[in-house]
Amino acid sequence: MTDSTDPSPTAGSIPRVEARGASMPQLGLGTWEVEGDEAREITEVALEAGYRHLDTAQLYGNEEEVGRGLEASGLDPREVFVTTKVWPDNFPRERFRRSVEESLEKLGLEQVDLLLLHWPRFREATLEETVQELARVHSDGLARHVGVSNFNIELLDRALAAAQAPLVTNQVEYHPFLDQSKLLSAVEEREMILTAYSPLAHGRVPGNDTLRQIGEKHGKSAVQVALRWLVQQGTVVIPRTSDPEHCRLNMEIFDFELGTGEMERIHDMARPDGRVLSPRGLAPEWD
Repeated sequence: MTDSTDPSPTAGSIPRVEARGASMPQLGLGTWEVEGDEAREITEVALEAGYRHLDTAQLYGNEEEVGRGLEASGLDPREVFVTTKVWPDNFPRERFRRSVEESLEKLGLEQVDLLLLHWPRFREATLEETVQELARVHSDGLARHVGVSNFNIELLDRALAAAQAPLVTNQVEYHPFLDQSKLLSAVEEREMILTAYSPLAHGRVPGNDTLRQIGEKHGKSAVQVALRWLVQQGTVVIPRTSDPEHCRLNMEIFDFELGTGEMERIHDMARPDGRVLSPRGLAPEWD
């Protein structure tokens, strides 16, 4: 695992987290609910600012725009770690591979760096059958790495038992208001990476007094403190933004370190109703 207290990174130098043969930039651009030209433009801005990790999904409806932003950047696509996710409607074998091929066509890529199962909803195909399809597109070269999203520990263990390719990450909601210590420990024990989405808790982080007070001691914002808290735990973090200035400021989390007391103070902010996203019919029984 890379030291994450380096000076603010220059282009492409964001620290990486490694597991099961994958090397993931620790900070990525989340693109949920960012659509159309806005998605293309923020992708260009992020890559110009030094991001080398883009996160999208079939559900987001912006794979084509993210791909256009990547193309417009002029970067070699091999320099950028691109993640997308298969929606549960496409889990059955007759739709799985074609949906991945369509994602690649939209992104303008021959291979995605990371392909995830988006939510653990298994109606037309079992978990085991779906994981086998995931392994198949991996072995056929459509995805360099594969993993899951929104899995609890029980489902994660079932997936690992069925997997014929290494599962490198579990992408889940994680921010200061949600205790994910049990799941984080389980993911680490299984030599995987936890990727944190919604790290700003849908806008609850910026105005939080505790985070703001900690930030004042470091010359940082509440947002930067929350992101720093996550990367110090060894997670990959993918804050969503469509604001170019916020995008750039999110990069400035690698030149300071939170003390043990500050980390614990933030951990103590978690509460039972802290989860932001738990859609009925998609979400499992959370740990």
